Amino acid sequence: MILYEDDFVIAVSKPNNMLVHHSHMARNQAEEQTLVGLLQETYEKEVFPIHRLDRKTSGIVLCAKEKAFVAKFQVLFTTDKIQKVYYGIARGFSPENGLIDSPVKGRDAKVYKNALTHYKTLTTVSLPIAVQPFDTSRYSLIELLPKTGRMHQLRIHLNKINHPLIGDPKYGDRFHNRMFQAEFEVSNLFLHAQSLTFTHPFLEKRIVITCPFPRHWHTIAAKFQWKLP
Repeated sequence: MILYEDDFVIAVSKPNNMLVHHSHMARNQAEEQTLVGLLQETYEKEVFPIHRLDRKTSGIVLCAKEKAFVAKFQVLFTTDKIQKVYYGIARGFSPENGLIDSPVKGRDAKVYKNALTHYKTLTTVSLPIAVQPFDTSRYSLIELLPKTGRMHQLRIHLNKINHPLIGDPKYGDRFHNRMFQAEFEVSNLFLHAQSLTFTHPFLEKRIVITCPFPRHWHTIAAKFQWKLP
């Protein structure tokens, strides 16, 4: 789904479980359809991703229409001049708000880099469904504002404060992930890149791009009686 387009960039909605593009870090992907590949088939020309989302994360991906346009947009990300808003569903009742300041390994998995995430808990729910080792289960809807863009940053940070994201196979809680599959038939990661706000480096105007939540979010919101942002 196209969310925004001008002469310089195109913003699209990436579904869960799709790679942005092929990379040496992803295994067994040679024949796998990627977001960039799909765009290039549609436009019949090359596009250039300005940033990344994890395979399992849904939401906005911004791509440049020419390679020469990439650098100016990337500066927005590296200098924190673009506001990124994510939403996640986490295990337990998370604190009302806070700042997670904890280094995260870089993409080479050797060097730790500083990583900052602001968060705010929007609503919570307690369910009469037993999840080991408790007789009930609790969940929080969290707004996440990353100030840096490290690999798996939000997933790692929420695990760091003992409120891992639901559906996260690497940093999450396997018992809660299994419960969501068994009770709700949902196995996707609950992490969604919902909006980008920035001053366009070429058009010099404020741009706000938003992305609708995927279907599994609406399924859970209805069951939990939550109103999504």
